[in-house]
Amino acid sequence: MIEKIRNLLAQQINADTNNDFVSDKSIKNISVNAENNSLKSIDVEIELGYPAKSRIAQIRQQISDCIKANAEFADYQINVTITCKIITHKVQAGLQPYQNIKNIIAVASGKGGVGKSTTAVNLALALQQEGANVGILDADIYGPSQPLMLGIADQKPHSEDGVNMMPLQSYGVKVMSIGFLVDSDTPMVWRGPMVSSALDQLLNQTAWGDLDFLIVDMPPGTGDAQLTLAQKVPVTGAVIVTTPQDIALIDAKKGLKMFEKVNIPILGIVENMSYHICKHCGEKEFIFGSGGGESMSKDYGIDLLGKLPLNLQIRLTTDGGKPSVEADKDSEEANIYREIARKIAVKISQKSKDTSHLFGKIKVEDKK
Repeated sequence: MIEKIRNLLAQQINADTNNDFVSDKSIKNISVNAENNSLKSIDVEIELGYPAKSRIAQIRQQISDCIKANAEFADYQINVTITCKIITHKVQAGLQPYQNIKNIIAVASGKGGVGKSTTAVNLALALQQEGANVGILDADIYGPSQPLMLGIADQKPHSEDGVNMMPLQSYGVKVMSIGFLVDSDTPMVWRGPMVSSALDQLLNQTAWGDLDFLIVDMPPGTGDAQLTLAQKVPVTGAVIVTTPQDIALIDAKKGLKMFEKVNIPILGIVENMSYHICKHCGEKEFIFGSGGGESMSKDYGIDLLGKLPLNLQIRLTTDGGKPSVEADKDSEEANIYREIARKIAVKISQKSKDTSHLFGKIKVEDKK
């Protein structure tokens, strides 16, 4: 009987992963109680490898309906338990994941002005809303923007031990930025080594606590901050943000190739400002061109995670300290951000697990 139920679930596709629940190894347990005719029941335990708070009810209904549709189980009570377990995944060679931060996601772009920081903050908020413990590190030393975007620009972090800083929090997300430590009007006239040192301190001297995901809002370009991240920080994967026009795509490709060279997997591409909906006629206007994201995706064999509209409301809410995912949870852009965040989390869940903890350090002794 259990095998029959398993076969039924093998025909049900998880819309998030496009695989059936058995192939996904999501079925943790199936039990049948058929001894009491007045209360016959089937219990199914599902474990998802990504945060999916908004999807649990739908998946539970899908599993229950699937089993109930079989005549043999029509009079059974179906109990479906769904949990989400986020684990640590493999990072670039030569580095080990942090014990308290399971997965680090770099959000990058080849050039400025493409909406990278807006994308980063909305992805962080979307993952948090799905039930994950999330932090965001503003790694743009020269132009930090997360304090303003999260409505906490007037706050300052404190230290409980005189060494590590406590991150600030906004909408349930932990945040750290150089913007909290300097006056907003003070330019950071620093050379590369100072930028790298500041990034290292912001990451490693912040008491993040336990995080499922740390989103790193990278500065534009392929300079010192990017090299520091690639060489010293265990990154699970990177997301490239671009706009459709050729000049942005050229720079985005440079950023993509940089991550490839240092063996950091690209999780996908986000195309920002893809189109504008005319408020008069409702037609889509491709102000910056079209097809750039698809072309880049095809050329490099990397998923196009989603397209965001050029929408005044995105700018207004973000500048107002309440990004789209929080400001209007039912808006088109909020739904797109959530879909992109879910795709990223699913892609990470399908990556190889971290196994570095299974092997001790190898010690070579000279016995001369």
